[in-house]
Amino acid sequence: MRKAAIAFLLATIFSAPAIFAQGPDGPGGGNNIQRRVAFLTDRLSLTSAQQTQITAILNAGGDANSTTSRASMKAARDTLNTAVQANDSAAMEQAATMIGNLTAQSTLARAKADAAIYKALIHVHADRRGGEEGGAAGGPGDPGPGY
Repeated sequence: MRKAAIAFLLATIFSAPAIFAQGPDGPGGGNNIQRRVAFLTDRLSLTSAQQTQITAILNAGGDANSTTSRASMKAARDTLNTAVQANDSAAMEQAATMIGNLTAQSTLARAKADAAIYKALIHVHADRRGGEEGGAAGGPGDPGPGY
């Protein structure tokens, strides 16, 4: 049962970015953080303190879908299209490399935010488990190290 709950938690956390990648405001819309917190709250019944903590994590994570990031990606794609139309292989390679770098930066920022959220939620889960079972790690029902 516990493994299923943790698997669900992980699936929810890591699927949220894909679910919210496109919204009414377009990719990475202006209310992306609020939508992501609302999604996690709905799925995991987060407390208001947890919502505040996750919002802070996402805000501090250097929003991967910020206006600057989107503008840089748009410029790189425009450069690539221009290079394709001009059949300029060197410019295509340079633009493709820029797109790859921007995508990597965005993916890394999102992964770091996901890791911080996961850590915060697992910590809360561990605290609740200890409180509900009346014991600390190693007590009854604890799967032990490596779980």
